[in-house]
Amino acid sequence: MSAMADFQQDGAETGTLRFTGDLSLARLGTLPERLEAVDAAKIAHVDLSGVERIDTIGAWVVHRFAARNDATIDGLDADDQKLFDQVVASDQPQTERPKPVGAVSRVLGEIGDAVVLTGKTMMGLLAFLGATTIAFGSVIRHPHRFRFNAVVQRFEVVGIAALGIVGLMSFLIGVVIAQQGAVQLRQFGAEVFTINLVGRLTLRELGVLMTAIMVAGRSGSAFAAQLGTMKLTEEIDAMRTIGVSPMEALVLPRVLAAIVMMPLLAFYASLIAIIGGGLLCWIQLGIPPVTFIARIREVVPITDLYIALIKAPVFGAIIAVAGCFQGMQVEADAEQVGLRTTSAVVQGIFLVIVLDAFFAVFFTWIGWD
Repeated sequence: MSAMADFQQDGAETGTLRFTGDLSLARLGTLPERLEAVDAAKIAHVDLSGVERIDTIGAWVVHRFAARNDATIDGLDADDQKLFDQVVASDQPQTERPKPVGAVSRVLGEIGDAVVLTGKTMMGLLAFLGATTIAFGSVIRHPHRFRFNAVVQRFEVVGIAALGIVGLMSFLIGVVIAQQGAVQLRQFGAEVFTINLVGRLTLRELGVLMTAIMVAGRSGSAFAAQLGTMKLTEEIDAMRTIGVSPMEALVLPRVLAAIVMMPLLAFYASLIAIIGGGLLCWIQLGIPPVTFIARIREVVPITDLYIALIKAPVFGAIIAVAGCFQGMQVEADAEQVGLRTTSAVVQGIFLVIVLDAFFAVFFTWIGWD
């Protein structure tokens, strides 16, 4: 039977600790407790040449003792040294599995994270709006830096290319409003007031609101995708390197195009919606177009048109700024382009609806109702 594990200390101040015997679990005995009483600061070297046998437990006991003062260890043969190295390599801190979080705490945490993210996004959007305003002021001071061709090109993308889909959407909305309004008003024998419903609702609210939603889906997403791709391919960094301001060259033309084209698109959408409603009134209610137009002129005040034309450029500006802002946030990942494009559309539509509610309350408060 192998001898019990033992050790002997050499040297008075700093010396060598020599282990002998069998360093296995069955033969360790009180060795771990005795090592605890040894002043590790006086040990600079551990000699294992006298060890007859060692297992993982013995190797761990020796390693733990030597690690207390970074003492060197030698004396093992090749096989035992391989075992010892594996024990040393396994001495890594272990992360504990987090305790399960309750459903209520998890939901509250997610809500808190969403609120913080929303706050940071809104602050970033306001900062970006400020940077766009500064770029606009810089272009006014230096007119030769205004990129007229880029703005005209965005006119085509934002406005002319959207005429088909905006017109079709508006026509169908006008038809739906007239049809549903006629069904409900028929119960009271007031089908003629369908004209009031179509005229005021499309010109004051739905014409500009639905146009803004369509522009956010078309142009806002396109702005985010275009700028995000340019950011990903480092084209924007290259522009900064050669002294070209991305805000003036990329963002400002898109914002100006959206601001200018939104009132025109909103007015166009309102007219097409009125035409759709008038067509249904003619077919279903027997109201001739002449009567429909005369009634529209009587019941729709000019302030409704003013309201639409005031809201439209504001909606266009916020959609363009949101799209460009999200595009400029893309960072070194192709997946970010898709995520930021989605965020641009959602953010643009959300802000448009919030602003529309604000305008509705404001114009009613000043008497434009």
